[in-house]
Amino acid sequence: MIKFLKEQGYNVLKKDPAAKNLFDAIISSPSIKAMCYYKLTNKLYKKDHNILAKMIAQRARRITGIEIHPGATIGRDVFIDHGMGVVIGETAEIGDNVLMYHGVTLGGVGGDKNVKRHPTVEDDVIIGAGAKVLGPITIGKGAKIGANAVVLKSVPPYATAVGVPARIIEKR
Repeated sequence: MIKFLKEQGYNVLKKDPAAKNLFDAIISSPSIKAMCYYKLTNKLYKKDHNILAKMIAQRARRITGIEIHPGATIGRDVFIDHGMGVVIGETAEIGDNVLMYHGVTLGGVGGDKNVKRHPTVEDDVIIGAGAKVLGPITIGKGAKIGANAVVLKSVPPYATAVGVPARIIEKR
């Protein structure tokens, strides 16, 4: 866990100019706290201790303002800046080096319990504050999602999507 904390701390230092040093990042970042709780709850969830995992996840939400379902899959170097109001659903998958701002929802659109209901976010994606990404869609590698966008269709790699409903305005 110490190695994980240090990795998370360096990730915050790299992405958050308000973090002054490693100690500051580890102690004050809600993202690090949420990721630590997630790591624990995800292990419990995978071992079929679902009720305990969900109880701990709810405690984490009260402490950090970030709600991560224990069944979600989250890669390395994910940073949730500010964090308040972020919701990550059960079948959501998040790649490496993803940056999300406050108020982001990676939500489902109903469906059967045994079906993927939430988005897949590939590596190196940035999701702006208040964006809602809904359903079993894919946000491609390196894509950018604008603040308050409502994304209901997949976004190709290296594209920028904005608006309600979201539309592609740029492809790199």
